[in-house]
Amino acid sequence: MVVSMEQVKELRAKTGAGILDCKNALVETGGDLEKAVKLLREQGKAKADKKALRTAREGLIFCYIHPPGKLGVMIEMNCETDFVARNEEFQQLCKDIAMHIAAAAPRFVTREEIPADVLEREKEIFANQARNEGKPERVIEKIVEGRIAKFYEESCCLDQPFVKDPDIKVGDLIKEKIAKTGENMVLRRFARFVVGEE
Repeated sequence: MVVSMEQVKELRAKTGAGILDCKNALVETGGDLEKAVKLLREQGKAKADKKALRTAREGLIFCYIHPPGKLGVMIEMNCETDFVARNEEFQQLCKDIAMHIAAAAPRFVTREEIPADVLEREKEIFANQARNEGKPERVIEKIVEGRIAKFYEESCCLDQPFVKDPDIKVGDLIKEKIAKTGENMVLRRFARFVVGEE
């Protein structure tokens, strides 16, 4: 399979991966751009997972105020070095995530942050809803699992579809940047402020 330089450039622009990686991905996927993007993301994700074990103690406190000034978000985004923290791409990632939080209003960063009592209450509500819908007892557990997965997607920032590209989750967006920079990055915490909200 021969791939053109234009295809390689297009894939590189979409993924930020190296020229050789782009060429190999296109050859492996028979020139299918979308499959090549998916393949590189999967490969990048594997690299990013290894880097996620490294400590990220540098970073930024980033603030985003949505016009006309009635909604604001403050995030702490960490990375491994001050060099990356001052990088324009890292700062753009901080902005994108802060804007996402402004739009999507997550309650938690990760699933692990959800208090056990909150999770149990949600499971109980979902089970009772299924019973009230007349679902048989033997399938209620499966229904609850599905609804809890949806609850994670609605409540946890890293599980939410990214508002600027709903085909990827916020967690995957961060992993792409980890793969690209070679440094671990972590959304540590956030606060979302709305004028007049209790």
